[in-house]
Order: sequence, then structure tokens, then C-alpha cells
Amino acid sequence: MTLFESHEGGYFAEGELVAVLTTQPLGRPLDYKAPEGGCWTGAFVEVPLGPRKVLGVVWGPGAGDFDYDRVRGVSRVIDATPMSSEMRNFIVRAAEYTLTPLPAMLRLAMRAPGLGDPPSMRHVYRLGTGEPDRSTAARERVLNVLRDYGGLAFTLKELADNADVSSSVVKGLVKQGVVLEQASPRDLPFPRLDPDLPGKELSDDQARAVAALSGGLGSGAYATTLLKGVTGSGKTEVYLEAVAACLREGRQALVLLPEIALTAEFLSRVEERFGARPAEWHSGITMTERRRTWRMVAENGAQLVVGARSALFLPYRQLGLIVVDEEHDTSYKQEDGVLYNARDMAVLRASLGGTQVILASATPSLESWANAEAGKYERLELTSRYGVAQLPEMGAIDMRAQKLEAGRWISPALKRAVDARLQAEEQSLLFINRRGYAPVTLCRACGEQIGCDQCDARMVEHRFLKRLMCHQCGETRPMPEKCPSCGVEGRLAAVGPGVERLAEEARATFPDARIAVISSDHFGSARAMKEQIEDIASGGADIVIGTQLVAKGHNFPLLTLVGVIDADLGLQGSDLRAAERTFQLMRQVAGRAGRMEKPGAALLQTHQPEHPVIRAILGGDEEAFWAAEAEERMAAGVPPYGRMAGIVLSSPNVQEVFDLGGEMARNAGPLYAVGAELFGPAPAPIARIRGRHRVRLLVKARKNVPLQRALAQWVEQFRLPSQMRLAIDIDPQSFL
Repeated sequence: MTLFESHEGGYFAEGELVAVLTTQPLGRPLDYKAPEGGCWTGAFVEVPLGPRKVLGVVWGPGAGDFDYDRVRGVSRVIDATPMSSEMRNFIVRAAEYTLTPLPAMLRLAMRAPGLGDPPSMRHVYRLGTGEPDRSTAARERVLNVLRDYGGLAFTLKELADNADVSSSVVKGLVKQGVVLEQASPRDLPFPRLDPDLPGKELSDDQARAVAALSGGLGSGAYATTLLKGVTGSGKTEVYLEAVAACLREGRQALVLLPEIALTAEFLSRVEERFGARPAEWHSGITMTERRRTWRMVAENGAQLVVGARSALFLPYRQLGLIVVDEEHDTSYKQEDGVLYNARDMAVLRASLGGTQVILASATPSLESWANAEAGKYERLELTSRYGVAQLPEMGAIDMRAQKLEAGRWISPALKRAVDARLQAEEQSLLFINRRGYAPVTLCRACGEQIGCDQCDARMVEHRFLKRLMCHQCGETRPMPEKCPSCGVEGRLAAVGPGVERLAEEARATFPDARIAVISSDHFGSARAMKEQIEDIASGGADIVIGTQLVAKGHNFPLLTLVGVIDADLGLQGSDLRAAERTFQLMRQVAGRAGRMEKPGAALLQTHQPEHPVIRAILGGDEEAFWAAEAEERMAAGVPPYGRMAGIVLSSPNVQEVFDLGGEMARNAGPLYAVGAELFGPAPAPIARIRGRHRVRLLVKARKNVPLQRALAQWVEQFRLPSQMRLAIDIDPQSFL
């Protein structure tokens, strides 16, 4: 029996000892005396901790192992719906699985701005309809922030901070009616969604899938379903009907999306289907809306949440359905702070509360494919595109037979295909999975490759920004005129293509074409990206140049050709998922072509047309690819047929990390006791990030091994120096 289960829903009278878990790095709950009026298990409270007051949750009865007279009292109970036993259980189980300290996991569940504020009326600020009497740079920044957030409300401080202006600038716009100041009660419920509004007409495939999913939702039992459908098959319509079935049951639903860029288009589809917009939870909303969403989810005032991976930690009262859209996407893995995979945590959370999970993808992860094969997940398949659309014809361009000038990447064969689309007034997409202008800036005088001062990584030229950028730590600097190493001027050269350089080549190759670039570096806001996507979809560009951002769910009706510039790029390196990820990305990108009545084609430029992955992509036999990939992984004993954990040590002192890594390798008895293998220590592929030297160890074990327990016993043997950090990554997705 866990701590909270022993007193679930229990009332603690004034003076009784309660255990309070805070978000402070203490590792365990602390005892406090219940306040005047008492408190309940799960209550959010404010408690004294040293000279400060911090927020926490009543986790259960106190341990009573401290002098009662010296125990301090709970300062006050926060006016918020208590945390449910299901949520507390999820936090505990997630912390145990990921080997995350419990307070750090609790912090994910308490990310509501102003949680401790008393309920009151407040003023919020929205965009009005007037125009300022005169335009200034500061006023324009305020108006741009309000436009970028699509009419969402801000507090005065929040708006001023976002626009980098003083509050008087905002107040001046209020006086002129350009910005509206409104008294608003805190955190109103979201508009009700109507599940009985008519949806789109479904194909036979879709109708069968909806019937199966709706039946599961009516049972009130946990289940996970892999919804696999070719690109353009209408998976979204299917799971929106499952959301409707969930809402009819009076339960809440969550749809996770891999990119904020997809949110705006998806919200429009939700509003069209249910007559109102859902709650949102992602970095693109204001703190005011974030607080409202958190509170309304807890009070059942939000029926549907659309969000990023952290939306999984909201305090749902009656969660009936979780949809993980594009479940294979690597964006679902949190790679810093608390390390977790939202797809796996969605399944864990659902299993604790009788919730259904839908994992939707055209190219599922091997983990989900294997679970469906083993019967752990149900599997539903949509085998054809919706309506009259047909799957694109796939082809390879053997670059060994193409003659290209130095510094050019669009082959003659691909140019001819693009020319044909231009003649037919159709759109083409040229895809390269590299941001910026060029991945390397080389000095032809001394051979220096310009690197980041804080990381062992090359700096990437972003000609659009006129800066060099480190894609590891975000450090930027102006593009130099002289080599930083030898000081020679005029000898710096860009090596290799990025999306900006490809756009430059496309403009020279197709001078009369309208060219649009889709890359995260080119948009200052979600609104700007949405406008560009809408413009392209309506025919505002002839050629689209894009990174992997363009592969995620966008629909361009006029797009009939996809050209992949370097299909071999993802096959490089030693990542055990390299083949899987290349296959997924190429199939997803190819799926952008021919989504309406006009047939589409996808051409892959490759130097390895005989490579098994390239052959699988061209052949379209996805099941054969997954089966072959599964056989290789099974033979190697790696995920999903074995278990792995990555341990990264980092410190400003390079000697410290190697000394501790060596000591850990010499004292790995708890790992060997369960039959695990240990590899390393070795310098991480990127051995220094933000000035911290990094050493990796890798643990590999059989699937049925209690790996977390062995890792915990192993790690607790060692005392970390003050500047040392140790991160454990269960089921690592990245090996950098």
C-alpha cells in the first residue's frame, strides 16, 4: 500500500500530522501540522520551508518521526481542486519508471502560473479594433504580440513583458481603444463542445475503425489501439469521432500533437466538428490561458485539451481518451530536465484510470508495431487514401549517374520533374532535413571549421539571420568577415547544403517560380507560420523548400511532386533507430504529394539506391520492412526486444567526469547481478555542451529484467562532486 492510498480522501483535523510533498529537491514528503479548518489528502497547500514559503500537495498522513512540538504548520490551503489519487499514483509510477526524483515529477503537474493566488477579479488585455493616433516601435510590438496570440487575453505585466515595453505603453493604447482592458472573473469554463454535430462522411474503412474505437470507449476499460493509416487516409476524422464518443460518455479527452505548428489547423478542424474551440496547452499560449486551462481541466470545465507532451500532466478529473497523433515522432521524447517519452507515459496514465489510448501514425514506431504484433495493443488499419486521392508514385534518382556542378544539389532529373509541374501549374516540394544555410563554415586559408566556444559542435550559418548558430546550446554570433583562427579575410566558405542554400539554388534554377521556405528559423510566431502554410495551400507558391517541419500533417492540395535532396542523410551514424527514422521521414514527406484528385510522385535523390531502407521505401512493403527491422533488433537484444538505459555524466571539469565514469564502471555489481551489460565510459559524441564535458555509459539488459531497481542500487553507491550532474535516460531515443 502506498503512502497516499492509506488515507485516500481522508480528512486531517487541525493539528494532525500530514505529509506534504513539495517541488523542492528534498526527495521525500515532509511532516507538517494541518491548519485551522483542516485539510484533505491531495490538497494543494502552502508550507514554510526554511525562511521561504513553497507550494506542495498533501500526500497522506505524516510519518511522525520528528518531535511534534517542533513540527511547523501548513500556512494555508490553496483554492484549487485537490489532486486525485489517480494523478498521484501516476506521478509516483512515472517517477519510478524514469528514475526521476518525486519532487521533479510533481513539478510537471504543478505548472500552473499563479496557482497560489487568491480568487479575485482581474483586468485582462485584448486586441481592440481601433488604430493608434501615431505609430511607434513600442506600440507596434504590443499590437504584434496581441495579433500573434490570436486574441488571447494577457495580464498587464505579461503583455508588457512579452512586448518588451513599459506598462504605460499598454495603458496609452487602452486610452485610445486600440487595446481593450476588461474586468474578467478568473478562469471561466471553456465553451461546451457538441459531439452530436454532424461530422464528415466516412469511408467504409473509417466507419469500421470508428465503430471499434467507440465500442472500447463505452466499456470504460483501459486499452491501447494502434491506428495505422497511409498518409491522407483520414486518421484525424477517425479519432475525432472517437473524441465525440468520449464526450458523449461525459469524460474528458486529450489530443497530443508533436508540433505547435500543427495546432492552428487542427483547432479549426475541432471547431468545425464540435462547434467550439477546445482548451490548449503548449508554449504558444499566454500564462493567463495556461492557468485557465489547468484549473478548468481540474474542475471538468474543459472537455477536450489539445496540447504538447506536457499536457499529459494536467489534473484531469474524468480522462476517458488520450490520442497521440504521429505517435512515432521524436518530439514526444523530453530530452532535458525530466527525461520521459510522452507516448509511453500516455499508456501508463491510461492504464491507471480505465482510459483508452489511440496511437495514430502512417509510419508507427517499431515499439508500437511490436506491441500490436504481440497482442498488447489493438490494431486498426486504414489502407487507402480518403476520397479520390491516390498514393504517390515512388522513384529514386541515382546520384552516381547524375552530373552536377560543384555546390549544386538539384539533379538534372529532379529539375526536369519540377519544370513539368511548373508547366502544369502544380506545386513541388524540395525537402532537406537541415536547417540554416550550410552545416559547416570552413576557412580555405587554414582549414579551420568554425565551432561553438561552449560546445564541441560546428556552428551552422543562418544567412537569413546573418548569424552563425550552435544547434546544441543556441549560442549565436554575427557572421565573421575574417577567420577567427588565422585572421585571413575573404576565405570563409560554406560547405554542404541547408534549407536556405537549397532555396538560393532553387531561385537561380527556377527564376520565374514563386518560392516559399518552411523552416522553424524563418518564423517569429505561430501566427506567421500559419499564414505562410495557408498561403501555400491556396496556391501562393510554386516551389516549397522545407525541413522535417513540412512533413508533419500539412495538406497542400496543389502539391504533386516531392523531391528529397539527400535521402541518405539519416542513414549515417550508429543510431540503432537510423533505418527506422529514415523510413518514417521519407514516407511521411512523400505522403505530402497527391493528396487531392491529381496524382503525385516522390523522387529520392540517393547515392545508395540498393540500400535496404531505400528499397523498402520505394517498394512500399511496410510490413516487410518492420518485420526485417524487428528481426535485426531481436537478434541484437535491443529495444523493443531488450532494454537500454543511457547514463550521462557532465561537469565543467573534464577529469572529474572521467574519474567518476571509471569508478562507476568498476563498481557495477548491481547491474551484473541482473545480467545487464555495461558499455563505457566514453566521451559522448558531442563531448561538450554549454561548457560542460560529457561522458556516456550505456546499459543493456534483457526485456524482463528489473532494470530500474538495479540502476538505482548502482547509482546510489556514488557521491557526486558539487558541479557534477548525472542523468539517467530509460529507453534513450538519442545517443548524442
